[in-house]
Amino acid sequence: MEEKGHRRCPWLGILLSLAVFAGAVWTAQRILMPKYMGSVIEGNFTEEYYRDSTSHDLLILGNCESYESISPMTLWEEYGITSFIRGNANQLMPQSYYLLMDALKRETPKVVLINVQAMMVAEQDTEEYNRMVFDGMAWGRDKWEGIRASAMEDEKMMEYIFPILRYHSRWSSLEKEDFVYSFREKPLTSFQGYYLRADVRPAGEFPAERRREDYTFPEENYAYLDRIRQACEERGIALVLMKAPSLYPLWVPPYEEQIQNYAEEHGLLYLNFLNLMEETGIDMSRDTYDEGLHMNVYGAEKVALYLGKVLEEMYGLEDHRDEADTAQYYEERLLAYEAEKERQMEEFSRLGYIPKFTEDFQEQ
Repeated sequence: MEEKGHRRCPWLGILLSLAVFAGAVWTAQRILMPKYMGSVIEGNFTEEYYRDSTSHDLLILGNCESYESISPMTLWEEYGITSFIRGNANQLMPQSYYLLMDALKRETPKVVLINVQAMMVAEQDTEEYNRMVFDGMAWGRDKWEGIRASAMEDEKMMEYIFPILRYHSRWSSLEKEDFVYSFREKPLTSFQGYYLRADVRPAGEFPAERRREDYTFPEENYAYLDRIRQACEERGIALVLMKAPSLYPLWVPPYEEQIQNYAEEHGLLYLNFLNLMEETGIDMSRDTYDEGLHMNVYGAEKVALYLGKVLEEMYGLEDHRDEADTAQYYEERLLAYEAEKERQMEEFSRLGYIPKFTEDFQEQ
């Protein structure tokens, strides 16, 4: 009699095939996902929050006016305040809310500050801005709800769950960084969520904005501001409203009146740095890198100097510079911050993007 051969289990082959396929898809997805290591580094800011193991007494929310107007390193150096900016380009009010709720799973800050310029923005401009917010966000209910609240009409949830469905066409435009950082941790591109720019382009003239029939903030934005306020109240967190000293888009009187009324109604501190130019020493011939739209590092440091004193006096934020582990982390980041500022100053001075009074900047 012939011996019967061992029969192979058909399921084993199927499982192996599925595993190989899943591995190939995962590898391709890692390669195709944008790395944001070139001129557009802002796409890294959301994920860099998770790489900071320290706790923060101050969390800052908002769009580009938040992550380009306040230097957390100055808050640390001058006051010992620990902070992080959870901000992104054109970040909407719903996105700020869900990023806050995501952060509150990890920590309870003493103060949450939100830049209010996004109150005037009703909807997202491009999908790329949504991707910068959510691709680096940890998966959970807050990410899911955040995407649902702010996705554009043609965006699909499945493309967030499986980014390869969105980025599969990037094969033709891959660069070296896409392969280098597919399986290697990227270097930090921000300083506690702050985008450092050391070049100088003095404020210029802006085009006149079209008059609107109605300057009332969208109801949805008020609803999410309420949710942010309520989340803070429930946890004993002080909420501060802020308008950055950006000259454009214009912050017209109806906007200012609405925020003042909201702050008064709910007993909130509101700081409009457009009205604090003299007190902070902000000079729009030196302290902006794009003609008045955003602060450069010299302006952001001035805002932080003023803000830190207010937060210390009004909310009793502690000085953590005598805490060994926290101080070691921040001092390392401060050294990197100063080195990057010096590098940019040398580069931009050579290119003519810093005027000849560079020495004055170093003394400020």
